Amino acid sequence: MPVVRGKTIDPLFTAEQIGERNLALAREIASRPQRDLLVISILKGSFIFAADLIRALHAAGLAPEVEFITLSSYGAGTQSRGVKILRDIDSDVAGRDVLLIDDILESGRTLRFARDLMLERGAAGVSIAVLLDKRSRREGTLEADHVGFECPDYFVVGYGMDVAYAFRELPFVGIVREGAEAV
Repeated sequence: MPVVRGKTIDPLFTAEQIGERNLALAREIASRPQRDLLVISILKGSFIFAADLIRALHAAGLAPEVEFITLSSYGAGTQSRGVKILRDIDSDVAGRDVLLIDDILESGRTLRFARDLMLERGAAGVSIAVLLDKRSRREGTLEADHVGFECPDYFVVGYGMDVAYAFRELPFVGIVREGAEAV
């Protein structure tokens, strides 16, 4: 078990599993017709997944325009407080296909907000790619079009995901073991 910042982290999905799944997701996305594809990474949590998936999309024959939007629903805590835009995209989405990339689909509030915002702005279509889908926490019926892994009901960190801004740098997705302080 890796020890990071004095905490024991149990790996849930390894870097190798994630890499293989990213290639499969990219092929799946590339197999669908695209109209002037704009990929929007939802920051901060998706930055590593988005970078790897965008490179995999290139390898699969796509050359999308890439944008970033910063949405906040957690801040420094672990409970969602609602969604707000901290930094918006610069591109016009009207008439374009948009692929939203996020780290995890949990309650669905953040992705629902982003999808609805792009549709209100005139996107021709909006699809969603997530590394993790945690269905047990879903509020409503939002589903991702492209899912890396089904996620059990654990609070996960790594591969861009954090708790109080820590553990984003881990190359895998893991679970912080409760009460597991390393000596």
